[in-house]
Amino acid sequence: MAKETGIISWKDLPLGCAILEPGNASELRTGDWRSQHPVTDYEKCIQCGNCYIYCPDMAYVQNEEGFYEVDLYHCKGCGICAKECPKNAISMVEEGH
Repeated sequence: MAKETGIISWKDLPLGCAILEPGNASELRTGDWRSQHPVTDYEKCIQCGNCYIYCPDMAYVQNEEGFYEVDLYHCKGCGICAKECPKNAISMVEEGH
């Protein structure tokens, strides 16, 4: 067996790169690294929900008026919502604009 020379043993290190709690993604801000984000033109929006359905990150939530709004804490800027919008109501805009 190998001799342990460090202050802490590898056996005492916390498990890394593993999800220990199911459903914890909602607690993490995962959209901070994107280069673009969706902007919705509510004049064109028909409230079909395609943005919500196709979003791989579940970043869309429905508001009281029935429109779907993006939660930028979870949006990664992939642009799928803009591609799937049948009325072209969603456009992708560079971050900072």
